[in-house]
Amino acid sequence: MPLPLQRCFNGKIVRISRPLVLVLCVTLLASFNGYAQSSAGTSTANHGSAEPSSPNQVSIGVPLSPAMTHRIQVLLRNRAELPPGSTIAISTPQPATLPGYDTITVTFTAEGKTSRPVSFLISADGKTLAQFIRYDLSADPRTMIPSSGRPFRGGPASAPVVLVNFDDLECPFCARFHDSLFPAITQRYGDKVHIVYLDFPLDQHPWAMHAAVDANCLAQQSPAGYWNVVDYVHKHHDEIGTAAAADPSGSDAKAGGAAGTQQAESALRTLNRSFVQLDEVTHDQGVLQKVDMPRLDACIKKQDTSTIDAERQIGNNLNVESTPTFYINGAKYEGALPTDYIFSQIDDALRAQGVQPPPPYHPTPATPAAAAPSAANQ
Repeated sequence: MPLPLQRCFNGKIVRISRPLVLVLCVTLLASFNGYAQSSAGTSTANHGSAEPSSPNQVSIGVPLSPAMTHRIQVLLRNRAELPPGSTIAISTPQPATLPGYDTITVTFTAEGKTSRPVSFLISADGKTLAQFIRYDLSADPRTMIPSSGRPFRGGPASAPVVLVNFDDLECPFCARFHDSLFPAITQRYGDKVHIVYLDFPLDQHPWAMHAAVDANCLAQQSPAGYWNVVDYVHKHHDEIGTAAAADPSGSDAKAGGAAGTQQAESALRTLNRSFVQLDEVTHDQGVLQKVDMPRLDACIKKQDTSTIDAERQIGNNLNVESTPTFYINGAKYEGALPTDYIFSQIDDALRAQGVQPPPPYHPTPATPAAAAPSAANQ
């Protein structure tokens, strides 16, 4: 059964066109089955084994022969299905890090547009053309997303599993995700999972940025206060901006009771009201946490978005487009996914770090209320 995709999307127009080089690279990689196209199996030739007079000989700094150039052009033209009138230019071979191969770069011109150079490997005997993608495996995936200095829940930054969540405080799916999953994670895994939120307010949510700025103003002085504000706003996100908003102290009661239902349903949502309520929640939490109130109030009033913009840029660099989007030791997940599935991914990440996962999580059932004594027993 497919996992449900429950997330808030940033309203963007997806561009159909792609740079010429991207289309060509994808096409060529697929054509080479990911790696290479060889005319005669795997070559074991090196720079000293071929005769200099051979038309297939490849030498560093020496242009390819017309015959070899033609072979490569025919191969690439057929594989990439270039349009009529297109041209292929091939550079002089240069040194490569892979023994037995040199590097050439190819540029494609079609319909008046020229691609950026695309790199290929060519064997010294001229029998094999290859294209490889090189990835850096030296970095620890746990630390691939900058999150130091952020408020956290669960274990310390050295915990075997690091979970980084890109959060939007106005996103309903983020609220559902936050309220259902993270208490279960901390209860089951304790200090084995380090949980960090990075703010990613989406453009279509009018007060999400303001909420993020307020929460981060408090985070500067009180990580506990930050999490209390995040908990409150997620729990009451559908009430922010209404005349019937929940009491910031934590009460869920709405003014007016049943008699005021119609009035509550018709309450006007205004952006200014949302800002005032968010500021009050943050201010009151600052009082509870005994922070420097003039400093907090000045930060709230200033509404400096630079910290949030920097966190959004981190998400943009990772191609984050919706919320919630979260990473478990560098592995990307999107949407309010089922808890059992996320637990399975955390368990796998723990095993990869040599840590045995805890027993399966079973929520503590509520204690049933005692039955009222019957008249016969009185």
